[in-house]
Amino acid sequence: MSKPSSRSTLYRLIEAGQLAHKALLLPLIERGLEPGDDAILFVLHRKGTSETELSDELGLDGEALQARITRLIDRDLVVRQAVGPLLTPGLALTERGTRIRNGLAENWAVLEDALLGELKKKQRKNFGDVLKRFVDLLRL
Repeated sequence: MSKPSSRSTLYRLIEAGQLAHKALLLPLIERGLEPGDDAILFVLHRKGTSETELSDELGLDGEALQARITRLIDRDLVVRQAVGPLLTPGLALTERGTRIRNGLAENWAVLEDALLGELKKKQRKNFGDVLKRFVDLLRL
């Protein structure tokens, strides 16, 4: 069994996670957004959705989500509008929201490439599978 050290794989994984987290937060903060706002922008980019569906997907209670939505509407990133084939009341990104979301996605892609860029496709998949198993193990 290995002892805790700055050369251990787990230590490096923790260090990388902390630094990646900071690198993902910086563009949010620069745009006046809060951690978690990016999740809303990413979900709404895939499709407009109702507030209930958004709440369920993000695991946020209605009150917490409402505060975020109000702030994002005030910042002209999100708009209330009819969505889906039944035109139910929902939320969608504005053009500004789409631009900001795209910038955040680009930053994410750069970090992802920095992590996985040297790996071949099969190695990337195997690495992802290993990390998933590790996360699942820790959740037990």
